[in-house]
Amino acid sequence: MDMLMQAAADYYVITVLGVCFAFGTVMKTVASIVGNATREKSRREIAAYIAEGSMSADQGERLIRADVNRGHQHAA
Repeated sequence: MDMLMQAAADYYVITVLGVCFAFGTVMKTVASIVGNATREKSRREIAAYIAEGSMSADQGERLIRADVNRGHQHAA
C-alpha cells in the first residue's frame, strides 16, 4: 500500500510541474500575440497620419524604427 501511495505522489509532482510548464508556455504565447497586435496597430496609425498629411514619411519612418529598436533592447 505504501508503494502505491508513493507512486501516486510521484505522479502528482510530475503532473503539477507539467501543468506549470504548460501554463507558462501559454502565457508567453499570449503575451507575444498581444505585443505583435499592438505593434501592428501602431504601424497602421502611423500610416494613417502619413496618409492624411499630418506627419511626413520621414517622421513616420523614425517612429517605426524607434519602436523596432526599443523592442530589441527590451528583449536583450
